[in-house]
Amino acid sequence: MYVILMYDMGEKRVGKMLKLCRQYLNWIQNSVFEGEISEVKLKELISRAEFIMNEEEHDSLIVFKSRDQKWLEKEVIGHEKNDLDQFL
Repeated sequence: MYVILMYDMGEKRVGKMLKLCRQYLNWIQNSVFEGEISEVKLKELISRAEFIMNEEEHDSLIVFKSRDQKWLEKEVIGHEKNDLDQFL
């Protein structure tokens, strides 16, 4: 499945969440990630994220899901932080 994930964390936990999400998805802008991921890997990511989150400080994680990226039109206005079309 294709997902767009975004989070809002207290600044003490932002670095940990960034590092975690980069293990599973492509970082596209500050606290926003996208990419193909299996249902099992997504559940694993969410479980690990919940361990980092602090409910008392109103941390949140939002995941938009689609069967495939082709069902989602993406338009970038301005500079794209992480160009996914570049190959090393």
